[in-house]
Amino acid sequence: MIDHVRDLASVRDATDRLLTAAAKLNNDSIAEPSRLPGWSRGHVLAHLARNADALVNVLAGRPMYVSAEARDADIERDAPRGLAAQLDDVRESAERFQAEGAKPADWSRTVELRNGVTDTASQVPFRRWIEVELHHVDLGIGYELEDLSAEFTQREINFLTARFRCAPGLPAMAIRQDDGRMMATGAVEGVTEQQIRDGWEPTWDVTVSGRQADILGWLAGRRDGSALTAEGGLLPALPPL
Repeated sequence: MIDHVRDLASVRDATDRLLTAAAKLNNDSIAEPSRLPGWSRGHVLAHLARNADALVNVLAGRPMYVSAEARDADIERDAPRGLAAQLDDVRESAERFQAEGAKPADWSRTVELRNGVTDTASQVPFRRWIEVELHHVDLGIGYELEDLSAEFTQREINFLTARFRCAPGLPAMAIRQDDGRMMATGAVEGVTEQQIRDGWEPTWDVTVSGRQADILGWLAGRRDGSALTAEGGLLPALPPL
């Protein structure tokens, strides 16, 4: 069962880490490129602030963004700001998200995100945790995938392997983690995690293995997968997130 209260606390801790680290930047360094193509560090911070407000909208039953164009325009508008304004915006928007998350609500309800994607409300705090942790890494200021907690890393691997199940163009893939755990993704409709845990394995087209951080990096589009091993075929190209 997803514990949204615990996840909200994890979001707060992750946000505090990011703000503490980003406070060591300056107006020049936030204008420098981030690890995300075409985005400066200012773009990353602006996106984090606007994403917090967007998820407030989701929890409040409003559209996540007015439109994709408005989302992109808001990020472009806010990206050039100085460090103090960026940090204040990330902090204040994070507080708005926490305040919305603290309201009494039916956390089992279905909510709508971008592009028609739906999820349970209880999953929204974890989605925000993903945003904060991965974009902290994207800032390129010394926080790496290896620094993420084991709990977060495993949950994000679980989340992404589920997301890529039955994705068009992907082969049936087994992901063998460094603790020996096997997970199914790609063209594996009908295969359950319990079946895999019980020792039953279908015929995989490709088995991918490697360290947790490298698996997460590949699934999340942060690493090219060159540190992973692919048995049975080439490492597949994953669809964009």
